[in-house]
Formats: sequence, C-alpha cells, structure tokens
Amino acid sequence: MSRARNGRNLVNDPFDSSEIQPNSAMETLAYSGLRRIMPIGQDVLLYFSFLFRVFAATWNVGGKAPHSGLNLDDFLQVHDKSDIYVLGFQEIVPLNAGNVLVIEDNGTAAKWLSLISQSLNTSPNGYKINNSMSTFETKPSVVKPIRLTSGSLFSQRTSLKAASKVFRTESRRKLKSCNCTPELERKYSKDSCFKCQNPSINEDDLSSDEDEGPSNATVAENIAPDVASPMKYSLVKSKQMVGIFVTVWVRKELVQYISHLRTTCISRGIMGCLGNKGCISISLCFQQTSFCFVCSHLASGEKEGDELRRNLDVIEIIRNTQFPKICRTANYRVPEKILEHDRVIWLGDLNYRIALSYLDTRKLLEANDWDTLLNKDQLKIEREAGRVFKGWKEGKIYFAPTYKYSYNSDSYSGEDVTSKSKRRTPA
Repeated sequence: MSRARNGRNLVNDPFDSSEIQPNSAMETLAYSGLRRIMPIGQDVLLYFSFLFRVFAATWNVGGKAPHSGLNLDDFLQVHDKSDIYVLGFQEIVPLNAGNVLVIEDNGTAAKWLSLISQSLNTSPNGYKINNSMSTFETKPSVVKPIRLTSGSLFSQRTSLKAASKVFRTESRRKLKSCNCTPELERKYSKDSCFKCQNPSINEDDLSSDEDEGPSNATVAENIAPDVASPMKYSLVKSKQMVGIFVTVWVRKELVQYISHLRTTCISRGIMGCLGNKGCISISLCFQQTSFCFVCSHLASGEKEGDELRRNLDVIEIIRNTQFPKICRTANYRVPEKILEHDRVIWLGDLNYRIALSYLDTRKLLEANDWDTLLNKDQLKIEREAGRVFKGWKEGKIYFAPTYKYSYNSDSYSGEDVTSKSKRRTPA
C-alpha cells in the first residue's frame, strides 16, 4: 500500500508479536477468547487465541468525490483477503467554510461505502458470491444493488445513515452492547470482563454522525433482485467529521464476536476547535480483545516548528479522547482511553514532512535514495527523540514520498510551478 499524502499506520501493541511479519497495510494479530467445556462433574474454562488479519489503509483524496467506475481492488488488496478492514480517508469533501462551519456533505461518504462494498463483496470473476464459510446465520443477508439513472450507486442526497443500513448485517444495538456471558459473571473473578452486565442504553445513546442528515433523505429503491446475493463482509461502523471519514468492515461470520462498539471525535482544526483537522476514534471488542482505531488528519505546514504542532495534536488527541461507559459495573475492564486498549492502530494523514530543502529532496528523489529521505522524515525524528508515539511500531517504508501529487498524475505538485509560494516539498 502506498501512503497518500503523508498517510501513516502505526501500531501500539503490548503483546509479543516478534514472530509475526506485518507489512505496512496489513497486520496479523492475535486475539484472546474463552471456551467453556464441561467434563463430567465440573466446568472448565480454556483460554485460547487465534491469528487473524487486520487491513488498515489511509488515503487523503484531496476533496475529490469518487466516480462510479472507480475500482478499489488494488487499494484493498482483495486478492489477499483479511478478516477486518479499517479504512480511513481525509478530505473526502473540500475543506471550505461551507463544509467546516455549516453542514458536512454525507453524500460523498455514501459513495465511498458503495465502492468499498463492491470490492469486498465481489468475487475475482466479477460476480457477487455466497460465502461458504458463513455458518453462524441461517438466513443470509443480501447485498442490495442500488441503481440510478445517472449511473451512480447513490444519489448526492443520500444520507450516510441510509447508505450504512444497506451494508450492515447486524443491528447497531447488538454491536454496541456487552456480550459478556451471565453465567460466567456470577462464577468467576470480579476483575474479569465477564463481570459486565447488559448495558442500559436508550435510543439517544445509539445515535452518531452516521445517523445524522435530513430525515427524508432516502436511498433509491430500484433494487435488481436477480443480482442480489449474500454478503461476505459487513459494515460495522462508519463515521464522518467534515473531511475525515473512517469505516470498519468485518467478515460476516465474525461480526457476532464484535461488541462494546463506541466512537468519539476530537476537533483540532481552526482555533483548535473545528473539525477540518482532528481525529475519529473507534473502540470495539473482538472476543475478549479490545481494539482502538484512530484516524487522524494533523496540522499542516512545512515551516520549521510545524512538526511541534503535529506533536501537540497527537498529545491532545490521546489526552482528551474518552469513550463512553456502556458496561454498568464497578469493575468492568472495557477501556475508556486510547492507550488502555489491548491493540491500537493509528492511521491517517499525519502531515509530517521531510526536514530538507526542496532542492535537496528533489536530488534524493531522482536518485531513489529512500533511506536518506527516511532518515530526514520528521515523524521518524520525533519518534526516536521520544517526543511523540514513543514505543509505537510502524511498518517498513519502501516507497517514494506520496505528498503531494498533482491530481490523477504521477508528477509532484509544483514541478511546473516557478513560484516558490505554490511549490511544496515532497514528503
């Protein structure tokens, strides 16, 4: 996966993964669970662990809405399937005053959901297929292709709420609830997550930005039943804050193990309080392992000292992110803060630059000297100095800087510009 405009994936992993060989977009992780077996005369709990794959990718799309023919197969690496997909986008809408200060455009997010589903829920030969591994549900969920006369899968007026319903196989209430086993609550340690009680949540607590939008916003009902087929991947969560958009998809047979789903946003934009910069964080439990996915768009700028503003954004995001409580017990272990999770994956446009002049950077680019460029990478410098992301891991960087390309080209923005004010140093 190439990182788009300073896109980076970092992992905070307290577990021993020394034998695991991750790449920049995909991590093979372990999660823990419990299995109850019943020999004659007694109950025994066996702890077990599984390996599964999480694909995390980030893309700053520069305020451009996707066209209906965009194929995301290569971006999602669908030839090498993962169990969980976490996709973060930045600038899915232009960061103008209308989108930042008034009402954000949900129609573009709905288009991205449709394109993602097309890639994840389509077989290599182009046909939507049944998932033979799905043994947990007797009634399959069905993909509903929505076709409009314009050729777009969703209209510009389609709300994110309406679009999300099409791709979800499990109710939001179920995903947000605690799935702790009542019998184990009474029987085992009070420090166990299995002490959690079923939460008391009202309908207002279930609302989120994905559910906002005009109440009369609808999805076209021109369904083509002859091409409908069961889904392989289900949408678990989608959330938008101005231009930041994050969406999580899970293999359908694994959705039943998702619980404690929560979302929170931190704004770090204009005046430190607007949503043109900041993050969306998603917390969930998969079996008995807690995950936090943080999708951020940090402060921009390539002047000396701007990296300190980005450091401050990270520090404030970690300090101020607080997930709501959903387990009503004094001794629950469901995390409320980012760093309390078992696994944390941070992705996004972090905006760290290369600490070199434009001319020096161009010379190293022409020589394909990635190692020297990486040694001048601000994020690498700040991490090694312990000023930000101390102890976090990042996949190997083995590709050219991805900031900033001209739209729909392989040329860096500013190569044909003589004005230094409009020129951007690749990063």
